[in-house]
Amino acid sequence: MKREDCIFCKIAGGEIPSKTLYEDENFRVILDLSPATRGHALILPKEHAEDLHELSDETAAEVLVLAKKIAAVMVKRLHCDGLNLVQNNGEAAGQTVKHFHVHVIPRYKGDGQNINWVPGSPSQEELESIREAIVE
Repeated sequence: MKREDCIFCKIAGGEIPSKTLYEDENFRVILDLSPATRGHALILPKEHAEDLHELSDETAAEVLVLAKKIAAVMVKRLHCDGLNLVQNNGEAAGQTVKHFHVHVIPRYKGDGQNINWVPGSPSQEELESIREAIVE
C-alpha cells in the first residue's frame, strides 16, 4: 500500500526522479540528497510502513539482505574504509520522514562524521531491571 502524502512512497514508486542505484519489485535504493558522506544511500521499501514497528517480517528480512549487497558494492567500487547502517524510528531517534528506510553510509578515514553515542554506565541492578521489563 502506498500513501499519497508520502514523499518516499512517491520516490520509491518512480513518481519523483531520484539517483537510483538499484530497483526491484519491492525496493528502490537511491542516493541521499543530503549525504553524510560520498555514496550515502537510502533503501526505500515500495510498500509504505511508517517505521520498523509497521514493517512486515518479510520486508524486514529482505531489507537486511539488500543492505548487505549494496554495502559490498560500495566497499568494492567506492573504496570506503567501513560503513554504517542507520535506521531511525520516531522523532526522538531522528526520523524525519515517516516511511521506513535504511541509510547505508560509506565511511572514509577522516571523513569528519561522528555517528556514535556517549556510552552509559548502568549498574548491574539497572541492567537487570531493564532486562526484566523487556522479557516479561
